[in-house]
Amino acid sequence: MISNKIKSYAKINLALNVIGKLFSLHKIETIVSFVNLHDLIRIKKTYGTKHQISFNGTFSKNIKKDNTVKKLFDILDEKKLLNNQKFEVKIKKNIPQKAGLGGGSMNAANILSFLIKKKFIKLDQKQIKKISNLIGSDVILGITPISTIMSSKNVVKRFFKCPKFYTLLVRPNFGCSTKKIYSGVKNFTKSKFDNPKKTMFGFKFLIDQENALEKIAFLKYPKLKKIKLFLENIKNPLFVRMTGSGSVIVAYYRSKRDCELAKVQFRRKFKNYWCNTSKTI
Repeated sequence: MISNKIKSYAKINLALNVIGKLFSLHKIETIVSFVNLHDLIRIKKTYGTKHQISFNGTFSKNIKKDNTVKKLFDILDEKKLLNNQKFEVKIKKNIPQKAGLGGGSMNAANILSFLIKKKFIKLDQKQIKKISNLIGSDVILGITPISTIMSSKNVVKRFFKCPKFYTLLVRPNFGCSTKKIYSGVKNFTKSKFDNPKKTMFGFKFLIDQENALEKIAFLKYPKLKKIKLFLENIKNPLFVRMTGSGSVIVAYYRSKRDCELAKVQFRRKFKNYWCNTSKTI
């Protein structure tokens, strides 16, 4: 059977607030976009007795056996939704791990969307949300990878034709543990995104927002603060903000030229750090 190719785009949090805690999980609201950096997934039906999941590429090392893609297929098998159909999945990892870019979650989201689109499984919106949440809280964001706002009530609203930014994504030579970052949350923010609007994707709104996890990440990893301060002072970015729980810091630009020049300057200063120029999609 011919392999199908899926581009699994990296997620970025343009803004993020922690607005409370429910049992062991924190409640967040977030404004999300996607950039044209992506993992490449090849998937095809196989006639074997088990699903075959493998990873290759720059960021394929140390991926756990109990990864998001395996969790997805385990759930689908447990619920007997695949009717004993098995799949071979090969994923080229171009998105760094523990970066705040949602690489693994977006892989699971895109595969779930593919299986629904190709009618291997049939799910309604309620079932999609339930399965997504069983894998990870941000999986639902990648089901349709466009500009998205998730409110404090866990309602997801998507928007078309939002403003685009050129982005410089920078990651030091370490990742951030999501669990470790969230464990440092002591204060909660009043909800700001419960009335989602397209204007929230504009520069004038976003510049006054924040990622509430930044302060915690900067205390635990001072190098991240150093990176942000450096990025704020090269080629006049619109704003600079950490995505997710880190460790990637994103500088946002109107101009592709300024974004590319900023990348050159950054590499001169931080030679061993990963960086990527992209654009929101």
